[in-house]
Amino acid sequence: MKKRVTFDYIQAEQFFTERELEQMAPQVRKAHEMLHTGAGPGGEYTGWVEWPHVYDRGEYGRLKQVSAKIREKADAFVVIGVGGSYLGARAALEMLKPAFYNQLPRAQRGGPEIYFAGHQLSASYTAQLLRLLQDKEVYVNVISKSGTTLEPALAFRLFRAFLEKRYGKKEARNRIIATTDKARGALKQLADEEGYETFVVPDSIGGRYSVLTPVGLLPMAVAGLDTDQIMEGAADAVSLCSKSDIYANPSYLYAALRNLLYNKGKTIELFVGYEPSLLYMAEWWKQLFGESEGKGGKGLFPASLNFSTDLHSLGQYVQDGRRDLFATTLWIEGTRERVAVPEMENDLDGLNYLAGVTLDEINAKACAGAMLAHTEGGVPNLKVAVPEATPYYFGQLVYFFEKACGISGHLLGVNPFDQPGVEAYKRNMFRLLGKPSVT
Repeated sequence: MKKRVTFDYIQAEQFFTERELEQMAPQVRKAHEMLHTGAGPGGEYTGWVEWPHVYDRGEYGRLKQVSAKIREKADAFVVIGVGGSYLGARAALEMLKPAFYNQLPRAQRGGPEIYFAGHQLSASYTAQLLRLLQDKEVYVNVISKSGTTLEPALAFRLFRAFLEKRYGKKEARNRIIATTDKARGALKQLADEEGYETFVVPDSIGGRYSVLTPVGLLPMAVAGLDTDQIMEGAADAVSLCSKSDIYANPSYLYAALRNLLYNKGKTIELFVGYEPSLLYMAEWWKQLFGESEGKGGKGLFPASLNFSTDLHSLGQYVQDGRRDLFATTLWIEGTRERVAVPEMENDLDGLNYLAGVTLDEINAKACAGAMLAHTEGGVPNLKVAVPEATPYYFGQLVYFFEKACGISGHLLGVNPFDQPGVEAYKRNMFRLLGKPSVT
């Protein structure tokens, strides 16, 4: 039997009473009912709740066929998207593929190099990427429900022009895959006119909850990840996170505790990883919770740290700064790599006492030591753990955090599935750019 994502709050117990946690239980049950019946705010965007069981197997099979063709023919695959349209896929690739994947020989990769565009407005980044691709066989996946979001729309213009100039319009069409709305929007219209291969962003699933749809699965499959295992892990997490009882559901227990700590003045949540491969999992997590909860003057501020690196910079603040934060560590229990400390004859650095000890063992002690120190310093510590970094456990993690976020938003009293504040900067930006009809 496969193991599951686990949640541990032993190093936060001194910051609340068991009675306070028990009093959260009726609120959690109500939030569960709102989420599962669609009766809460944003209920029309809860298609992700049962998605690992009900996703379109026909479209999924076609996705695997398209990804296999791209893996065979492409030297480079460019994913164009912003926010939820790219963060989930990038989190998976960073967590599950080798750290230097793009630098490996083709024979070791088994597929194309993977690059991302359309997630910023940097001329330097875009120009350098286009130059890098000059002599490569390139395929592009543009991901946008509307096709009019500025950053990916601009990037797609540039990469479409690149492909059409290099291959001609007819061949360029064969190298562009659009993941977009099933029936409407500028990108859907263009895809139909040009004959692009298309995949659907489901109407009932918002961008930041779309990792397990073609939005995330196509780039993952092109990179050679086992998407069957990802979906199996997510499906098992549906069962793991199905009960309304906080003590029987680790995802709900996490949601309840973060809200309990928030109500006690802990208004900043630090997502902590001890592997560089988790940097983009943290970026995805920040968007998931920040965009879902930051409304109406409410919400935890989601921030992230990479330890032990950031222990040498922000560790001082965490230990002795304002006591308005708590930490949630994502821990990977096992690794396939074994790197042991060698013994040195002169021992000038005084580290021979660690000879034969693996870096994993040392990293685990760094984690335990930091959590203990920060807890003693007034920072509650929560811990989410998976047995190893595999596609199966990635699928579990995604669903675990999505479910926690939906429940947490309802506990907070906000709609966890809209993002009205995002439009404010867009209106100002478009007006400054002189866009017609912007007032």
